[in-house]
Amino acid sequence: MKAVNSVFVLAAFLVAGTFQQGGAAQMTAVQSSAKAINYRNLNGYVGIDFRGTVVSPESAGTAEIRNKAGTITIKSRFENLSAPTKFGREYLTYVLWAVAPDGRATNLGELLVKYGRSRLNASVPFQAMSLIVTAEPYFAASQPSSVVVLENAIRKDNTAKIEAVEASYELMPQKQYTLNTDQTGAPNVMDNHTPFAVYQARNAVKIARYAGAETYAPTEFKSAEDLLEKSEAKNSRKQRTMTAREAVQKAEASRLIAVSRQDKESLSDERQLSQDMISGAQQTAAFATKGQAKAEAARSTAETARLKSDSERVKAIDFAQSATSASAVSMEDAKSARAEAMQSKGEAANERANSAKAKVQSESEKAALRAQLMTQFNLILQTRDTARGLVVNMSDVLFKTGSDKLQPQIREKLAKLAGIVLSHPGLKLQMEGHTDNVGGDVYNQNLSEKRAQAAMDYLVSQGVAVKSIVSRGFGKTKPIQSNDSSEGRQMNRRVEMIVTGESIGS
Repeated sequence: MKAVNSVFVLAAFLVAGTFQQGGAAQMTAVQSSAKAINYRNLNGYVGIDFRGTVVSPESAGTAEIRNKAGTITIKSRFENLSAPTKFGREYLTYVLWAVAPDGRATNLGELLVKYGRSRLNASVPFQAMSLIVTAEPYFAASQPSSVVVLENAIRKDNTAKIEAVEASYELMPQKQYTLNTDQTGAPNVMDNHTPFAVYQARNAVKIARYAGAETYAPTEFKSAEDLLEKSEAKNSRKQRTMTAREAVQKAEASRLIAVSRQDKESLSDERQLSQDMISGAQQTAAFATKGQAKAEAARSTAETARLKSDSERVKAIDFAQSATSASAVSMEDAKSARAEAMQSKGEAANERANSAKAKVQSESEKAALRAQLMTQFNLILQTRDTARGLVVNMSDVLFKTGSDKLQPQIREKLAKLAGIVLSHPGLKLQMEGHTDNVGGDVYNQNLSEKRAQAAMDYLVSQGVAVKSIVSRGFGKTKPIQSNDSSEGRQMNRRVEMIVTGESIGS
């Protein structure tokens, strides 16, 4: 059967271009298409090609696909593969993926590249699939990243019984792996003494930490950290490699657990909010029922009094006639008072119900705005949600060494941050400068204050109100990592923007 012309839409995101920031290449994603191929009717084997995408057009490859008793095996070869770090500091390796038409992705294995070439043999659980190669932060990735470098293609002269099929799927958004990682600072420099797997293990632990594994999967994450520490310390290269690969797998497992538990927590919060709204409505209904019962009781009492009055009316008729006018006035006053009391009681119940509903709605709106701002800030600079508020981190490489002068790239990012802040009046900003422990206390304190002030001044120049922003310096008193390593000192040299406000619940 010849290949049919129906090409499916593959919702893959390919990187169209790069620009440099702090020594790391940043990617701009665009949408593209690829093909899924059905091998169900294949007898024997068929050859297919791999073509480089717009991010790596020079890359190429071939594969021999066999269908034996319903089991698909692949023998693939690749060439002209450049270092994956060109796509970003976090990318260290390549992975071959099989993606079923329903979107299930299977990691077929890591491409070990030497002189730009690699081979990989694998078996696949699908009979219809798309084969792609992506750049990944480590070999044990559970879903493809957004950097697709190669995709399968049916050869023009093909006569085998294979065909293109319709399917669609979405690659996991890149931010799940890399958006919150530190993209600034000097690029990774690999040496001959450290096994390649150790670099992947460092990546995996860092990504798991940013995904919240330290909080949501502490046991699994601690195991990954311990394995990474052992891989850094072992003398045997083979032992270091084996331990590092185990650390990668543990870290990815902890990341997946953390993501799952955070999703469940978010769902639980939404359910609780719904339950609170239901409880508020039930309470309002209870107030109304109670008021109705009181009204019924009052009517019953009035009827009893009327019957008693009838039996005594004859005895009191003379007195009643002489007091008719005064009694009429008193009765009208009493009726008016009762009507006003009932109206006030109803209005009070409505106010309580509306107040409870408004409070639930207000908290929901605050949480939604806080999540929206978190996403917007994260697209510009690393941002995390804390009890203090949203914390936007600016690395020290955005300043010249030992200087408080802003580099051009941070000016651009601060301008974008200012635009977001200006669109949400009422937000409060606090710029906080921090340093490592190199140098004297006075020098570090002054430098941290000047850098925080410089960031504040630039935000003010972009239209942020002076009364809504303050700056402070903490010198070297609040490190977030150990100052015993250059990587730790680099993370400690930073300016943080803390965003608070009643509109986001802090």
